[in-house]
Amino acid sequence: MALEPQLKSCYCDLHVHIGRTSEGQAVKISGSRDLTFAGIAKEAAQRKGMELIGIIDSHSPGVLRDIRDALESGEMTVAEGGGIAYRGTTIVLGTEIEIREPGRKECHVLAFMPDLAAMSDFSGWMSRHMRNVNLSSQRLYVPARELQDEIYGRGGLLIPAHIFTPHKGLYGCAAERMADLFDLDRIAAVELGLSADSEMAGYLSELDRYTFLTNSDAHSLGKIGREYNVLELAEPSFAELKLALERKEGRRVSANFGLNPRLGKYHRTYCGGCGSIIDESYATSERCPYCGSLKLVKGVFDRILDIADRKTPFVPADRPPYHYQVPLEFIPGLGKAKMNLLLQAFGTEMNILHAAAEEDIAAVVGTELAAHIAAARSGTLALTAGGGGTYGKVAKPGS
Repeated sequence: MALEPQLKSCYCDLHVHIGRTSEGQAVKISGSRDLTFAGIAKEAAQRKGMELIGIIDSHSPGVLRDIRDALESGEMTVAEGGGIAYRGTTIVLGTEIEIREPGRKECHVLAFMPDLAAMSDFSGWMSRHMRNVNLSSQRLYVPARELQDEIYGRGGLLIPAHIFTPHKGLYGCAAERMADLFDLDRIAAVELGLSADSEMAGYLSELDRYTFLTNSDAHSLGKIGREYNVLELAEPSFAELKLALERKEGRRVSANFGLNPRLGKYHRTYCGGCGSIIDESYATSERCPYCGSLKLVKGVFDRILDIADRKTPFVPADRPPYHYQVPLEFIPGLGKAKMNLLLQAFGTEMNILHAAAEEDIAAVVGTELAAHIAAARSGTLALTAGGGGTYGKVAKPGS
C-alpha cells in the first residue's frame, strides 16, 4: 500500500509580470526593466521566500526563449509535476489575456499551462488571434468559451483575474455574473484583487464553489508577494497546484494573505472631477456630493453591493482564513538600509513576516519599528481608504 505523501506549507504568488526579456525587449510596458524571467526567479527564491511563483507573461516568444536558455544552461530545471525549478522555487508558466464579449467591456483572465511545450503551443495559437503576442495582457479576438476550450484542451487552468476591480475586472466592469461569460465548470479558481477580501466576495453566491486566490499583480520586483497564498502541497508544481485549487487529496489553499481592502486603490467610489473619495452614505448617488461631477469611478465595495444576490455575506466552512497583512514596503520607517539588516538576520521576507519573533526583530532594527512590523502582520495598523487608482495609506500606531 502506497504511503500518502507528506504535505508541507508553501508560499505562493501566482500573478507576476515580465517587464523585459533578457535581450531588452518590452513585454509589460508598465513593468520594471529588471522584471526578467531570471530576475523574478532569483527575487522569489532568495529574497521573498516564495516556493511557488506564477509568471503570467510566459507566452511571449522572447520569454519562451529565455526559459529555454535557462534550461539549456542548467541554471533551471524542469520540475517534476510541471513548472520550472530554481533553487527550491517552482515557476508556473502563465499568461494574462484580455477578452471582450460583444456588448460588454473588457476583462482579464489568467491561464496557466502544465509545461513549456503546452505554453509554447498555446502561444502559437494565441498569435493567430492577437495583434501582438510579444506583449502582456493583450486582447484575444476569440469568444470566452472558445478560450476555455483551448486552455483546458491543453491541460491548463483558467483563473479570472482581479475580478472586482473597475479596471478590467470581470465583475468590476464586464458582467454581473461570471456565468454570463464562462462555463462555470471550467473555472479553476478566482483571483480577488487588491481591493476585495473573502467576506466581500461572499455577497455573490456563484462564487461559493471556487477557491479564492490573493496574488500581487506585481509590476516590479519589490511588489512580488504583497499579496500571497499558503498552499498545502507535497511539493511545489503545476500538478500539485491543480490539486490544491480542486481541494483534492488533502491539497488546498490553507490561508490567503492580502491587503486590507481599505488599502486597495479601487476600494471606494472616487470622483474624477475633484479627486474626492466618496463617503459610504453617498456612494449610491450619481453625482459627487462635493462638486456635483458625474465622473464617478465605482469602487469595488460599492460595485459588489450593487450586484449582490445576498443581503449579508456568506463564507463557506471550507474557505481558508483571509489574513489582513500590510506589505513590508508600506510600513512607516522601514527604509532600504533597515530592510537589508532584517534580510541579513532572517533570510527572506516570508521569514520576517511569519517566523521572526518581535523581540528578535527589535534586536536588529529597534523596538519602535519592530512594533510597526508586528502591527502590520496582525492587521492592526491604522488605515485610510484608497480609491480612484490611489492606494490607501498606513499611519503609525498611536498617531
